[in-house]
Amino acid sequence: MPLNVIVIVKQVIDPETEVSALRLDLENRTVSSPGNSPPVVNGFDEQAVEAALRLKDGQGAHVTAISAASAFTMAVMKKPISMGCDEMVLLQDPMFENLDSFGTAQVLAAGIKKIGDFDLILGGRQASDWDNAQVPLGLAEILGLPCITMAKKVDATDLKVIVERVLPDGHEVVEADLPSLVMVSNELGQPRYPTITNTMAAARKTPTIWTAQDLEFSISGPQVRIIDLFVPIIEKNCEFIEGEDEDDVGRKLALTLREAKLI
Repeated sequence: MPLNVIVIVKQVIDPETEVSALRLDLENRTVSSPGNSPPVVNGFDEQAVEAALRLKDGQGAHVTAISAASAFTMAVMKKPISMGCDEMVLLQDPMFENLDSFGTAQVLAAGIKKIGDFDLILGGRQASDWDNAQVPLGLAEILGLPCITMAKKVDATDLKVIVERVLPDGHEVVEADLPSLVMVSNELGQPRYPTITNTMAAARKTPTIWTAQDLEFSISGPQVRIIDLFVPIIEKNCEFIEGEDEDDVGRKLALTLREAKLI
């Protein structure tokens, strides 16, 4: 039988948005994008989708994408389907607004349990909005699964997942029994572009939408509290070193760096 693969994806603020255009709500400690800047699918999650689709190409895996939020931009969230995923499940409810990592993991776990049988869960190494890299780890803990991080290559058999992991000075190959969860890194390579055929099919396909009531789910409250939220101010000073010739400039530069204890 083909593998049942679930890919967790997240709708995020476009990381190409200028920092000056972001809207900071200091009272509620939230960040939003300007109205003319649509969200995107998290880039690392697109690479997780690519890893799942490579399994589909190689051995006929069935791939389901899943996401949780209070609201979705449907044209954006259909991208995994247009890339080649078979199904998409959206966990959508006002209760899911501004979830912390633990809350998001709880909601996703409830959705995955409702989906039923699965062999492998794939997710990106982190999200480009908060960069916490906590949701997949929390999800694996809740579901009682082995979790392999920093994957650059993912293969699977009927019983095991074999992962090539990125290390600071090389790589290592590890394996785990299925079902497992794997966090995919950008070293996997460029995700495929949606084809015209898949894009047209995605336009006709309606994702499954489950609310908190459908999941019989309630939030216990945030486990993480944001203390402060601000745009960092970076100040730079530039000093031009002048001299009679290049040797004199080099000597003065060395003295300046020494005085600043940089050399």
